[in-house]
Amino acid sequence: MSQGFKILNELRSDGDITDYQRLHWEGSFDEYLDLVIAHPEVTRTAYQRLYDMILSHGTEETYEHKEKITRYKFFTEYASQHGDAVFGLDRTLANLVHTFKSAAQGYGTEKRVLLLHGPVGSAKSTIARLLKRGLEDYSRTDAGAIYAYSWKMPDGTLSKCPMHEEPLKLIPHEYRAKLLEKLNAHKKSSFEITIRGDVCPFCRQMFTDRLKQYGGDWQRVLGDIRVYRLILSEQDRIGIGTFQPKDEKNQDSTELTGDINYRKIAEYGAESDARAFNFDGELNIANRGLVEFIEVLKLDVAFLYDLLGASQEHKIKPKKFAQTDIDEVILGHTNSPEYRKLQSNEFMEALRDRTVKIDVPYVTRLRDEVKIYEKDFNPQRVKGKHIAPHTIEVAAMWAVLTRLSPPKHHNLTLMQKLKLYNGKTLPGFTEDNIIDLKREAPEEGMSGISPRYIQDKISNALVAHPEEDNINPFMVLKELEEGLRHHALITDEDTLKHYKELLAVVKEEYEDIVKNEVQRAIAADEEALTRLCGNYIDNVKAYTQREKVRNRYTGSYEEPDERLMRSVEEKIDIPESRKDDFRREIMNYIGALAIDGKKFDYRTNERLQKALELKLFEDQKDTIKLSSLVSNVVDKATQEKIDIVKQRLIRNYGYNESSATDVLTFVASIFARGQTKK
Repeated sequence: MSQGFKILNELRSDGDITDYQRLHWEGSFDEYLDLVIAHPEVTRTAYQRLYDMILSHGTEETYEHKEKITRYKFFTEYASQHGDAVFGLDRTLANLVHTFKSAAQGYGTEKRVLLLHGPVGSAKSTIARLLKRGLEDYSRTDAGAIYAYSWKMPDGTLSKCPMHEEPLKLIPHEYRAKLLEKLNAHKKSSFEITIRGDVCPFCRQMFTDRLKQYGGDWQRVLGDIRVYRLILSEQDRIGIGTFQPKDEKNQDSTELTGDINYRKIAEYGAESDARAFNFDGELNIANRGLVEFIEVLKLDVAFLYDLLGASQEHKIKPKKFAQTDIDEVILGHTNSPEYRKLQSNEFMEALRDRTVKIDVPYVTRLRDEVKIYEKDFNPQRVKGKHIAPHTIEVAAMWAVLTRLSPPKHHNLTLMQKLKLYNGKTLPGFTEDNIIDLKREAPEEGMSGISPRYIQDKISNALVAHPEEDNINPFMVLKELEEGLRHHALITDEDTLKHYKELLAVVKEEYEDIVKNEVQRAIAADEEALTRLCGNYIDNVKAYTQREKVRNRYTGSYEEPDERLMRSVEEKIDIPESRKDDFRREIMNYIGALAIDGKKFDYRTNERLQKALELKLFEDQKDTIKLSSLVSNVVDKATQEKIDIVKQRLIRNYGYNESSATDVLTFVASIFARGQTKK
């Protein structure tokens, strides 16, 4: 037995055959009625099925600036499995799903074209792709089962309905009310069974010919029907369609509604014979599912007429045939310039009236933007190249800054606004202030730098330095800046200047971030921090209780060390006038912990921890002689201390050997220039 055969045999499972048989079920029309009674949901409309598919993956409640928003796990957990998760658009996606819900309940939006509108690269295509894939997978589950039918032909073969129609549509109109009354009386769930519309022209001709053959006995006609399980598939053009505009001279509306099969005209004798027509336009094959129109507003006017009828009336007009019923979700997407053209074109008023616009903006929350890039640039995807800490973050930070509107609040910078949106707290700003900031900038996120540009430049940085084992923020920032001159969407000097100024803001923020990391790595001596904390607390306790402090070396009692206390407090900008308040606050905090039976630990108080770390760093940086790195003259004792700091950076912050060395050298150069900040 070959090794290859063994591998293939291991892949095979007993469930494969069972699954195949379940998904390829076939039965008579009578057996299908039994299925409908047991599971009425199989007769759902396209919108009902799409909405149920999204809900089947579950939901969770999240809060965004005091407002409760439903997060649909379909767009997060399910999407992550296929590398297509959508981040930072919870509100947009909730609006979209609410539209699906309204359409599923027949409140009118099922008669509209759903238009995803936003700037380039804002996840419009990703959302459409997810919905299509979700429907495909859902049709393979028991909950998402859907059925169509075939005709038995005189030669014994089966001919499938070209539009995958609902089998119940074969029931003549005069008998539908009685049938529905009986089906709904016997059904096993609360779902209301209905029959909407007529069969396609091909099936209508099949039915009429057999009705004549059987002397008007329509039940015998149904005996020629074989119902089968329908599996939606974009690849096989079953229930999922995609249409993309081509050159205007080559556009033909038959691509939407089908065309005559001239090879069969000789066989059947007339163009109006349904058997001589290919019902394979995108609107035909997408019946029962979803059709996506890429750049929908670039369609020729002839296409738009078909689109109007398809949305409002749920009917299409194939050449040489009567209007044909369809049941599908029509989803288009477009960018802002094309939408502005639609608004200014008075001839497009009918389309505007039949459109539900869903704005899909760029992400404006930093942590969500970071997640977008981490999908592609992570240790699993990027082999042999370490991505230094903050490399993705600074690129995302700049992208988000380009999308934010300048705050009207004179005490707020754009970087501070970014931090507020990202969940950070700033003195003097509350949740209500953030709500006001968003309210005063309704178009925020509809312009700026696309994630695609960032992804391209990170990719460039990864391949531009083959001799390096890592990429760092400065490499990426350099790529971002150099590419601006050739960016196709930057058309004026003011925008270019603004984007370059924002790069400078990001570089300054990065300097502060890495200085803080190096400071914390230098001050990460737990024993020294604990000793410093104990000494500070002893002095604060004595000060607040108007006592003296016992000198641990001489045993004598002395006044509290004001110089020590202030050297710690100044590190977090506690002014002289507020020192008493801060010291009482610390003692009250310690007392509250003691009441609860908890022991005080400086790490539980973020402000005190930061103050102690900065104080210890200030005390130790001269002994480490970090600035000596710049001159490359480092004695053995200093090198040992630097190596300890470097290992802390690697262990605690995610650096590798070379990136840790780079960041230490960079911070050393800052201190050598005397550009330290508290």
